[in-house]
Amino acid sequence: MKEAEEIEKKSFSIIERKLGKIPYPEREVVKRVIHSTADYTFSDLLVFHENAIRQALKLIRNRVKVITDVNMVRAGIKSSSLIESTFCFINNREVIESAEKQGITRARASFRNKAEEIEGSFVVIGNSPTALFELCNLIDKGIKPGFVVASPVGFVGAAESKEEILKRKIPSIAVRGNRGGSSVAVAITNALLILAEREEL
Repeated sequence: MKEAEEIEKKSFSIIERKLGKIPYPEREVVKRVIHSTADYTFSDLLVFHENAIRQALKLIRNRVKVITDVNMVRAGIKSSSLIESTFCFINNREVIESAEKQGITRARASFRNKAEEIEGSFVVIGNSPTALFELCNLIDKGIKPGFVVASPVGFVGAAESKEEILKRKIPSIAVRGNRGGSSVAVAITNALLILAEREEL
């Protein structure tokens, strides 16, 4: 066993002993988030909404398109034969121009301008509350993603945006409150990819 693999195995063993009675498969997602943050409080903050994991695994196994709010999230998602393509539109010229013209964040503009890409996709938002608010607006207009990871972080709009996505009947995993971030969104997504690759569910 390589050193990195041994360290990871020991880390997960330590986490397991302190997790309590979180059921499988949710437990696998919680474990990976705690592993990425070294923070056990995330076990109380993660919300699994609308049969989240089973729907996520179904989409992944059908080679779903993945859309992220920022490139840091896109870069962190593990390579997998189950993912056909991963997109982040935040640096597209038309998105940048639209954001400047409308006076909105590029993250919001990336979802607004690429609304047609959202339908049925696997959306991962780990940084921008405005992107998540825009996604909620699109859902209300009838454009529905297949699944959402919602973990934007911050003191302005982060907690509120996650509560908004949880009000919609869209399968999602969200981190309640101000906490979250790109690393948490990546940990959730990678945990789901690993579960999908195991073919146990």
